[in-house]
Amino acid sequence: MTPPDAPHNRWSDLDRPPLNRTALRRGLLRPDALWTSLEVVESTGSTNTDLAGQARGGAAREGTVLVAEEQTAGRGRLERTWTAPPRSGLFFSVYLEPGDIPVERWGWVPLLAGVAAATGLAKSAGVDMSLKWPNDLLVAVAGEERKTGGILGEFAGDGIVVGLGINVSLRADELPAPTAGSLALAGAVSTDRETLLRAVLRSLEDWYGRWKAADGDAAASGLQAAYAAGCATLDRTVRAELPGGTSLVGEAVAIDGDGRLVLSTEDGLQRPVSAGDIVHLRGAAGGLT
Repeated sequence: MTPPDAPHNRWSDLDRPPLNRTALRRGLLRPDALWTSLEVVESTGSTNTDLAGQARGGAAREGTVLVAEEQTAGRGRLERTWTAPPRSGLFFSVYLEPGDIPVERWGWVPLLAGVAAATGLAKSAGVDMSLKWPNDLLVAVAGEERKTGGILGEFAGDGIVVGLGINVSLRADELPAPTAGSLALAGAVSTDRETLLRAVLRSLEDWYGRWKAADGDAAASGLQAAYAAGCATLDRTVRAELPGGTSLVGEAVAIDGDGRLVLSTEDGLQRPVSAGDIVHLRGAAGGLT
C-alpha cells in the first residue's frame, strides 16, 4: 500500500491506470477527423488555461486536444475551483474555430459539448446522464441527482477553448461535496478512461460537424431539441441568482434559440436568462435544479 506522503507515480493506484497517449492518437487522429493533435500531460494547473494560452500565442489549431491526468487548479464558471485525485477522471480541453459562423452563435458551443458528453458517456459508460443548464453534467447516485462533470468555454485566439472535467472513478470518501457524484457511483458498466474519452471526443466531433453544417443554427442542426430533451432544469421552478444580489424565480420552460434559459415568472412574463447573467441557478427551495 502506498504511504500517504509517497510521490505520485503510475504504480500508486493500480485501479487508475494512466492514459495511453499512443493508443488515443491512433484512434482519434485521422486525416479526415476534426481532431488534429492530442497531448497528455501528467499534471497541470488547468488545461483550459494552458490551451487558451497556446491559442492566443498562435500555437493551437482547430482540433487540438489537451488532456491532464491531474489538474491542480481546474476552473469552472466564475473561477470556481475543480479538483479531483490524479487519474480519477477526465480532465481535458479542446480548441475549436467555428470560422464564418456568426460569433453570436458561438455561445452554443459549451452547450453542444454538454450534449456530446452526455451522449458519449451514456453509450460508453451505460449511465443515464442529464444536463443542468448551463454547464453541468448530472448522474443519479442512490436516487439523488449529483454533479459528475462541468464544462467551461472561453474565447481565445481565433476560436473557443472548451474544457471538460468529469468524475469517473471517485469513491464516496473522495467526493469534494455532498452534491458531487461520479460515473462509478452511478453504476457505470465501464470506467475505462480511454474508452470514455474516445466516446466523448467522437460524439463532440459529430455534434460539432452537424452544428457547423447548419451554419451554427441550433434548431436546424437538432442541437436545441437535443439539449432540451436532456435538460433536467426544464419543467422545474428555479431561482436564478444574478449579479448584484438580485434573483429571478420562475418555472424553466424552454431553451431559446440563443441558448438562454426561459423562465415563466409569477407575473405571467417569460424572461430569458443567459449563462453570462447568472451567478447560481438553484431549485426554488435550494439545492440542485
